[in-house]
Amino acid sequence: MIVQKVPISSQKIFTVMSLVVVGTVAFDAIETPFGKTDKIIGGAATYSGTAASYFTKNIKLVSVVGDDFPGETIHQFHKNGISTEGLQVKKGQKTFFWSGKYHTDMNTRDTLDTQLNVLLDFDPVIPDSYQDCEFLMLSNLMPQLQKKVLERLNKRPKLVVMDTMNFWMETQWDTLMEMISLVDVLTVNDSEARQLTNEYSLVKAAQKILKMGPRYLIIKKGEHGALLFNNEQVFFAPALPLEDVFDPTGAGDTFAGGFIGHIAQTRDISFENMKRGIIYGSAMASFCVEKFGLERLINLTQEEIDERVQQFIDLVQFDIALV
Repeated sequence: MIVQKVPISSQKIFTVMSLVVVGTVAFDAIETPFGKTDKIIGGAATYSGTAASYFTKNIKLVSVVGDDFPGETIHQFHKNGISTEGLQVKKGQKTFFWSGKYHTDMNTRDTLDTQLNVLLDFDPVIPDSYQDCEFLMLSNLMPQLQKKVLERLNKRPKLVVMDTMNFWMETQWDTLMEMISLVDVLTVNDSEARQLTNEYSLVKAAQKILKMGPRYLIIKKGEHGALLFNNEQVFFAPALPLEDVFDPTGAGDTFAGGFIGHIAQTRDISFENMKRGIIYGSAMASFCVEKFGLERLINLTQEEIDERVQQFIDLVQFDIALV
C-alpha cells in the first residue's frame, strides 16, 4: 500500500529569528464581478508580511509610503509583529497606487491606472536592527531595488526568496536575470515561467529556470495549485476549491508570505519542509481571495488556519493498493 501524505503539524513554535520582507506597501482600487472598492490598502509586502505574521513575530519591513498613508495601518503592522523601522515615510509625496479590473473568469485583469509616486526615487535603507536577517523575502519590486537590499545586508541570509512579474521581464531583463542568479527560491506564475523561457511545458520551463541559478522554483497556477521544483524533485499542491472568490489581488503575495513564514518559523530549508510551506502558503492564499484586499487576512485565528490546512491534507491524502 502506498500512502500519499504531506505531514503537517498544527503546533506553532515562534522562534527568535529575523525575516526581512521587501516590497510595495500601497493603495489599490479594485473591480471584480462581485463589486468594486475605493482606495484600500494593498502592496506585495503588505500581503506577504501579513501572511507571514501568523507564523513568526519577528518580521522586518523594507518599503516606502507617502504621508497620505494611514497611521492606523502602520499600527496594524506593529500589532502583527511587523517592524516598520525600514518603512520610509516621504513627506509631501503620495503612496504607490494601482487600480485594476478583473474579467469574469477572475484569472485575467486589466490595469486601469498605475501611479509609482514614492517608488520613483525609492532608495531602500536597511536599519542596523535588520542586519541579523536570517530569511529574506524579496516581494515583487523593481529588480534593481531587490538587488540593492541584498547588497546592503552585511551577511547573506540563510534563504533568499524572490517574486517577480512579467513587467520586469519586458522592461528590465538584464537586471532581472542577474537577480534570478543570486536567489535561492524564485516564485513566478505559469505564464511568467513560459515568458522567461519560451517553453510551453512547465517542466521544461522549470529545468531552464533552475539553470539560471535558483536552487528551488515555485510556479503558481492560481486556481490550479502550485508546483515546487528542484533539480531532482517535483511536488504539486492543488488549490482548494472555493465556493466564492471575490478578489484575487494579493493572493500570490499572500502565498509567498505563508510559505516563507513557515520556513522561517521552522528554520528548515529542506525540500520536504518546503512542501509543507507550499501547503501553508496555499492555505493563506485561499483566505485572501474570499474578501476584498486584506479584509479576510486580518484577525484570522489559529483554529481557522489549522482547519483550512486540514482541508488541504484531506484533499491530497489517499490510499492505493497495488495489485
